[in-house]
Amino acid sequence: MTPEQIVEATLFASQTPLTAAEIARADGELSTGAVRQAIATLREAYENEGRAFQIYELGDGFQVLTRPEFAPYLERFDSVPRAPYLSAAALETLAIVVYRQPIGRIEIEEVRGVSASSVLRTLVDWELIEVVGRGEGLGRPLLYGTTTRFLDHFGMKELAELPPPEELPVVLAELQEAFDLGAAGETSTADDAVGVE
Repeated sequence: MTPEQIVEATLFASQTPLTAAEIARADGELSTGAVRQAIATLREAYENEGRAFQIYELGDGFQVLTRPEFAPYLERFDSVPRAPYLSAAALETLAIVVYRQPIGRIEIEEVRGVSASSVLRTLVDWELIEVVGRGEGLGRPLLYGTTTRFLDHFGMKELAELPPPEELPVVLAELQEAFDLGAAGETSTADDAVGVE
């Protein structure tokens, strides 16, 4: 078997992103460098052949995902997994956490002007944010930050890929428009909206 075949088989079998080191465990002769080279070769081949899928780098791992332009076809099937729909309130709260993390609930509510408890619970349940510590204030409030799943969900390797805060309203408006279009068909996903799955 070639390194490309081993890497491809490993990525197709996994339902979550795998690091180069994890993929290298598939064969004692594979190194992380050989895995990365095989991934580059596979990406080029998929691109040249016009495949419906590609290898995406998400967080610190790699995953084979369907190209975003095929989402409308896949949405017709109940057997295709869908990511949760993010409401405007969830997007707004998530954006506050992303750009001000670590941040507490009270601070989020001061920015939004409304209660954020239920939205925070939802974002934690979806594993887009998590408790990253406790504040120094009265009662030592919980502080929230983003997760690796957040990066995966929005197709990023690291937070440095986020748009500058001044561009955020435009980005959120584009995401919301995509979500609203999908919601009309009851099949939108955050991943589809940003071109991941």
